Amino acid sequence: MLLLSFRWMLALLLILLVSGAFLFCEYLIYFPTILKCAWPKISHARGEEPPVRAMVLSDTHLLGAVGGHWFDKLRREWQMERAFQTALWLLRPEVVFILGDIFDEGKWSSQKHWDDDVRRFHRMFRHSADTELVVLVGNHDIGFHYEMDWFKLQRFEKVFNASSTRIVTKNGVNFLLVNSVALHGDGCPICQSVEKELIKLSRDLNCSLQSSQQAGAAATDGCEGARLYPPSAPIMLQHYPLYRVSDAGCTGQDAAPPEERHLLFREKYDVLSKESSQRLLHWFRPRLILSGHTHSGCEVLHDNKYPEVSVPSFSWRNRNNPSFILASVSPGSFSLSKCFLPEESTVIGVYCSAGGCLLLLLLAHCLWMKGLLQCLSLCLLGKHKSL
Repeated sequence: MLLLSFRWMLALLLILLVSGAFLFCEYLIYFPTILKCAWPKISHARGEEPPVRAMVLSDTHLLGAVGGHWFDKLRREWQMERAFQTALWLLRPEVVFILGDIFDEGKWSSQKHWDDDVRRFHRMFRHSADTELVVLVGNHDIGFHYEMDWFKLQRFEKVFNASSTRIVTKNGVNFLLVNSVALHGDGCPICQSVEKELIKLSRDLNCSLQSSQQAGAAATDGCEGARLYPPSAPIMLQHYPLYRVSDAGCTGQDAAPPEERHLLFREKYDVLSKESSQRLLHWFRPRLILSGHTHSGCEVLHDNKYPEVSVPSFSWRNRNNPSFILASVSPGSFSLSKCFLPEESTVIGVYCSAGGCLLLLLLAHCLWMKGLLQCLSLCLLGKHKSL
């Protein structure tokens, strides 16, 4: 009877240990981590609409059929799904921006594999009608400049039902979405189309600012037919960062590793070219630039007046400590805070600790059983001798 009750107790301990570790690592760990995050506070003028609460993440890299191992897909996609759904439930953003490289193999996936990747994306990043999801295009979605074509670009735009270069306006705030993959300036058909659209949007924004500052005929000179937006400088979002030499000046726990920070960036591959970067700054004079692509965090000030924040990857596949940005934005000001997700090393450590405890329990059971058997054998031997 004692042996039976001990086995039941051991089995219960093992079940509790395994299920507890699984429940904590796969569900509960995201809650205390994201609960530490809070929306930054900003002041806004009386009569202004309330600030927009925007959540910004980047480089999800959903694995495809060619290079994606099934366990890698399962592990990393589950992490992103739980992190995203927990963040939505706790923080309730009005709009979520994903800064490109949604998929890892969009640049070469067949239509069948593309459809499967899109289905998984919509499952992972499902959201309520109260939250708008806005997706930008990245080089892994349609290919690097030399790989992209109209078919891949239109396939991407069709899935997300929007042009890759446009302005999204919320509560008087202009969010400028830029297809940075097409900004090589070499006159390719897609590049020409994107640049033409950017010039038009620049004219519309400048005319909107003029119309709010001036009155009468002077305010409309050269602005016939322009679409008017709220008169505020835009927040510019894109996949590629603007030109910078390297990440040498980047600091923080989500910056590139020290041994990689001094590696020189290649124009039109790691960052936009100097020429394209200057044109964007000249056309739009953005009050903030948000970019991705490097998988690491960085803050840069261009021309001593245009701040850029590079948003790290959202996936464990690209870094141990993923994060996202919380932005409170009004027409006249903005404030940012960074929200870190659980580290993959922490989850691995919990599982290893649970495994160690499991082995100790099994070892204790074996030793207890061995001692019990020795005791029984001695008792039986003593009875045999007495007979």
